[in-house]
Amino acid sequence: MRQAQIIVGLAGLVLAGCASGSGNWVELAGERYTVEVADDDAERARGLMFRDVLPAGQGMLFLHEEEEPQAYWMKNTRIPLDILYFDSSRKLVSQQRDVPPCTAGDRCPPYPSNAPARYVLELNAGEAAKMKLEDGTEILFGPGITVR
Repeated sequence: MRQAQIIVGLAGLVLAGCASGSGNWVELAGERYTVEVADDDAERARGLMFRDVLPAGQGMLFLHEEEEPQAYWMKNTRIPLDILYFDSSRKLVSQQRDVPPCTAGDRCPPYPSNAPARYVLELNAGEAAKMKLEDGTEILFGPGITVR
C-alpha cells in the first residue's frame, strides 16, 4: 500500500511539472501565460474561433513570417479578447483592448495594428488593463516557442 501511495505521489509531481514547465509560454509585464502557438496559415485563420472559454492564465500566440501591418477580427469568436501586436524585436507596438465577440461572420470588423507587427498575442479581455501595458513593453518567449 505504501509503495502505491509513493508511485501515485511521484506521478502527480511529474504531471505537475509537465503542466507548469514544459508547455509553451510567454511572459509579459511580469505575468506568465501558457499559450497555444499558431504558426501557419490554417492555425492563424482558425485562432480562437468557436471556443466558449479561454482559461485564466492562457492565450494564443500568432507567429508571422514577416513584420507588416496586421489586422485581426473576431469572426466566430465567442470570447472577448485583448489583441496585442508586437514587432520583430518583440516590443508592443499596438493594442486592441476589450474586443467584443462577433457573430456577424464576414461582416465582423477588423482590429488593425497601428504599426507593423510580427507577433500577435490574444488574451482574455481585461488582461492588458490589469497589467497596465504600454507600447514598448517587451514580450519574452519561453524556450518551446520556435521562431523561423
